[in-house]
Amino acid sequence: MRAPVGVILAGGQARRMGGGDKGRLPLGGVPILTRVIARLEPQVAGLALNANGDPDRFDDLGLDVLPDSVADHPGPLAGVLAGLDWAAEQGADHIVTAAADTPFFPCDLVPMLQLAAERAGAPIALAATMEGTRQVRHPVFGLWPVALREDLRLAIAAGTRKVVIWTGRHGAVEAVFPVERFDPFFNVNTPDDLARAHSFLDAP
Repeated sequence: MRAPVGVILAGGQARRMGGGDKGRLPLGGVPILTRVIARLEPQVAGLALNANGDPDRFDDLGLDVLPDSVADHPGPLAGVLAGLDWAAEQGADHIVTAAADTPFFPCDLVPMLQLAAERAGAPIALAATMEGTRQVRHPVFGLWPVALREDLRLAIAAGTRKVVIWTGRHGAVEAVFPVERFDPFFNVNTPDDLARAHSFLDAP
């Protein structure tokens, strides 16, 4: 499998954080989004940002900014579709997505997703962790084939909004990542979450 391109999903409206770009919030003096870029960029062949609104506010990042092509903020699948369309223009076969508000995701995200897909012969792989005996999926973190972009476009147009519903139709598999001090896919949705993220930085 060729190296995929990466797409950071920042198309949400951040209502629980009071609006704005959550990825711009400082965490240990560094914007969360900068931390996300630093983790994903070395793992992929190219990188873009899915975000809506004025793209000029991200000029400092030097990334292509991909708005949703579907109106009314239908959720992360719209960001995945925008990423797949961009990847097709780049001549890429796959994208790997990551959330813009998740600063601690694994530095081996991409190879682990690729390995899970290859072992199962599956087109899509999603990240997961274990909570005791229960497997928890993190479907915003996934490996997606460009070949399914038209299928996804039709599914969104037909009203599909939940990632796991569409991925389930295509036999998606999970790449299970270890949990050590905290879940590596912990994301910052609220001011309390941001405080917890700072505590994770401060812990030994």
